Amino acid sequence: MKDIATPNRTKGILEKYGFSFKKSLGQNFLIDTNVLNRIVDFAEMSSETAAIEIGPGIGALTEQLAKRAKKVIAFEIDQRLLPILGETLEPYDNVKIIHSDVLKANVKQVVEEEFEKDQDIMVVANLPYYVTTPILFKLLEEQLPIRGIVVMLQKEVADRIAAAPGTKDYGSLSIALQYYTEAETVMIVPRTVFVPQPNVDSAVIRLTKREKPAVMVQDEAFFFEVVRASFAQRRKTLMNNLVNNLQGIPKDKELLEQTLQEAGIDPKRRGETLTIEEFGRLSDALYNQKRNYHSV
Repeated sequence: MKDIATPNRTKGILEKYGFSFKKSLGQNFLIDTNVLNRIVDFAEMSSETAAIEIGPGIGALTEQLAKRAKKVIAFEIDQRLLPILGETLEPYDNVKIIHSDVLKANVKQVVEEEFEKDQDIMVVANLPYYVTTPILFKLLEEQLPIRGIVVMLQKEVADRIAAAPGTKDYGSLSIALQYYTEAETVMIVPRTVFVPQPNVDSAVIRLTKREKPAVMVQDEAFFFEVVRASFAQRRKTLMNNLVNNLQGIPKDKELLEQTLQEAGIDPKRRGETLTIEEFGRLSDALYNQKRNYHSV
C-alpha cells in the first residue's frame, strides 16, 4: 500500500473524487512523507498513545499517526472529504473520523467517550492557518487531559508563540500560550511540500502542557486583560497603555505609577520587555488596586 502523501497518489485521489480546494477552509495538503514522519516523531508517541487530529484532509498525516498510535480521532469540517477518508484510511481500524467543526465540538466529551481513562493523549495536526489561534486556545482553555500539542502552522505565528521577552515577535499570544505550555519551534517546513502551495512557509511547534500555569495569579481573566492592554499599542509605554486600555482601574497616573513601582516595574518600560513572571506581579498589584478602588 503506497503512502497517501506522495505527489502522484495525492493527485490520483483528488482526480478520482473531482475534489477542488476551498480557500475559505485553508486547505493545503502535505505531499512529503518524510515531513509527516518527523511531525509524528516530535509527538513522542508510543503504541499506547492516543492522537487527536484536526483537519485530516485526505488522511496523509492521519495515516502516519495510525501506524504508531493506539487510536486516532480526527475532526473534519468538510463533508466532501468524508468519502475520500473512508477509502484512504480503510486499512486502519484504529481511526475514527468525526464530521464536525472542532471549534463547536465538545472535545472533552469525545475524549471521555473514545479514549481510556488516564490515557496518554497528544494533539497532532496540520492546522488551517485562518483558525490556528482559536483552535489552540480552545484546546488549552478547556483543560483537556492531553500531554501536549504538535502542530504545523504559519511560520510567522509559530515565531510569535515561541518568542522570548524583548523580541519583536513577543506579544500577548506568546504570553497566553506560554502561560499554559512550554513552547518550542521544532521544524521549519518549506511551502514546496504542499498542494496547493501556500504563499508562506510553515513551522512545526511543540507545546508541552505545564502541570500548573507558568505563574500563579489571583485572577486569571484579569491577568490576560492586563497582558492585552499592555500590548494595545506596542510603541507606547506600559503606563500609557494601562491608563488608556485597562478597564476598571482608577485613571490616576500617580496612583498607577506607585502600583507599578510596588510590583518592581518601571512605568516607562514597554509591555514587550516584561517576562511572564513580571506580568503576574503586575496583574496581582493592579487587581488589588482595582478591588480597593471598587470597595471605596
